[in-house]
Amino acid sequence: MLDHIDLTKLIFGRLTWDAIPFHEPILLATFAMVGLGGIALVAALTYFRVWGTLWRDWITSIDHKKIGIMYMILGLVMLLRGFADALMMRTQQAIAFGDNAGFLPPHHYDQIFTAHGVIMIFFVAMPFVTGLMNYVVPLQIGARDVAFPFLNNFSFWMTTMGAALVMASLFVGEFARTGWLAYPPLSGIVGSPDVGVDYYIWSLQIAGVGTLLSGVNLIATIVKMRAPGMTWMKMPVFTWTALCTNILIVAAFPVLTAVLAMLSLDRMAGFNFFTTELGGNAMMYVNLIWIWGHPEVYILILPLFGVFSEVVATFSSKRLFGYASMVYATCVIMILSYLVWLHHFFTMGSGASVNSFFGITTMIISIPTGAKIFNWLFTMYRGRIRFELPMLWTIGFMVTFTIGGMTGVLLAVPPADFVLHNSLFLIAHFHNVIIGGVVFGVFAAINYWYPKAFGYKLDAFWGKCSFWFWFVGFYLAFMPLYVLGLMGVTRRVNHFEDPSLQIWTIIAWFGAVSIALGIGSMLIQFFVSYRNRHALRDVTGDPWGGRTLEWSTSSPPPDYNFAFTPQVHELDAWTDMKKHGYQRPTSGFTKIHMPKNTWAGFVIAALSALVGFGLIWQMWLVAGIGFAIMMIAIIVHTFNYKRDYYIPTEEVVRTEDAYTKLLSSHV
Repeated sequence: MLDHIDLTKLIFGRLTWDAIPFHEPILLATFAMVGLGGIALVAALTYFRVWGTLWRDWITSIDHKKIGIMYMILGLVMLLRGFADALMMRTQQAIAFGDNAGFLPPHHYDQIFTAHGVIMIFFVAMPFVTGLMNYVVPLQIGARDVAFPFLNNFSFWMTTMGAALVMASLFVGEFARTGWLAYPPLSGIVGSPDVGVDYYIWSLQIAGVGTLLSGVNLIATIVKMRAPGMTWMKMPVFTWTALCTNILIVAAFPVLTAVLAMLSLDRMAGFNFFTTELGGNAMMYVNLIWIWGHPEVYILILPLFGVFSEVVATFSSKRLFGYASMVYATCVIMILSYLVWLHHFFTMGSGASVNSFFGITTMIISIPTGAKIFNWLFTMYRGRIRFELPMLWTIGFMVTFTIGGMTGVLLAVPPADFVLHNSLFLIAHFHNVIIGGVVFGVFAAINYWYPKAFGYKLDAFWGKCSFWFWFVGFYLAFMPLYVLGLMGVTRRVNHFEDPSLQIWTIIAWFGAVSIALGIGSMLIQFFVSYRNRHALRDVTGDPWGGRTLEWSTSSPPPDYNFAFTPQVHELDAWTDMKKHGYQRPTSGFTKIHMPKNTWAGFVIAALSALVGFGLIWQMWLVAGIGFAIMMIAIIVHTFNYKRDYYIPTEEVVRTEDAYTKLLSSHV
């Protein structure tokens, strides 16, 4: 029989009171703020009696539109956390010179820059991109939902639970101090004996399962559920970029799962995949993580290339220039993204031949990307350009991303990379393409499709404030880093001795403050727009004069998306329908099949997070019981034959008749 000490260790593992950061005033203040905010949120939800609606209509929903919106909300929430880390880093680097050690000790600073990278890539950019694809793709191809609605719900909650584990590390234990890719030997059990790397591993494993399943789901949706007449070369460009993105996800994320599993076995079971003992090799980890990591960069940017294509065509009042070349360029980028990973570590000593090959392929991949830029410019040429908010973000992207692309080609030259590797020049380049491409693209998409999702436009004044704060703030924050990088200043440093560098870090701090004002302006934009939603409402359902099929439904769309399956004849399907005075049928409707909501996605994902937390802290009893309950929940859901329901014909006719009148007045 187990004695008291053994049973306690079995239940609590390595978790003790020392794991609570009582000695860290910044963390305690953050914990207090989060706790008070959580209490206020619970009180508000209880006061307004929305718990039932929240559970019934959102948490258990399998509607791709609601899941897409929840992905976007998750991205916004995590953006606030990830940017708070960035602001602390910029503040520390602006003041930590000479005898001034700053306000962040090295131990804490290392956790912050690691958490910043992990959160921004995995839990800001990925939810934003996945949310956009979830919301828009079924509407663009004329489908009522994704191929596997339950899987969609489950994927979202797995991603959310991965984010929850990262947030838990802020208050229980600590996060990794290894950088966002956790290279060994620093991430090994000798270099990081605490739980930080374990938080990293299991949060990404759980979120990675959700991302992988979402990729399978969207590929099946695009391949099998397109409307009649929508051949491959009549698909909207955004749908094409979503297809290529999800192919990359399905091909790349199993590599991430495998390499993190091997790292976990090294740490927990004494394996030696990435150690110098028993034939292990740390550089094998670097190769494997970047075989996933470089396609991941294009997983983030490709869907936004589709967004820019939709926005430029709409606000230039022209068809997209070079549609076929855009499709081929997207496919070429998808393939070449697997042939460039080694440019991230030219300095590993592979030799001139290997470095030359990867340098050349890196330069080649810039060609299809440049072709896209020229196609957007030619679409704008002699067009009737309207400088609405989505177009402002797009033009800001084109300027910023071009600069980032040029610095990327510079880093593709191995001799130049030997000089600039591991410097702040690399940080500036990476943020140049990710902020200029992904973040600006996401904000263009939010402003473009927000009226489709909610039925009213976002406020233009606060939107322009957000754009200009972001645009100016980006250049102030990252152009100085190019200068510092060329001066030889390395990254991941929390204290400087040379006082001549301080002016550049102070300029970068002002840039971070400007970006903070941009984020604040966007939050105000959401609030003001909601308050004035009746004045901003567009009764036509098509406020921008959109060209693709999603604008043919009411705004917001009904649960079933399309009362009838649309017939596609042209590439710009909705423009074609309007041009020919298209009228919806008012009879002949049939009942529409609608799947029931499900509790299983949320419950199984929550149990996965519990198992992950148990494994992080080696709470074997908790992990074992959680896993057993999770398997029971999966089995119960498998045999849960709940009857789906059908929307009656009369309800569809009433909705469609009302919208037909609005549509005819708009045409």
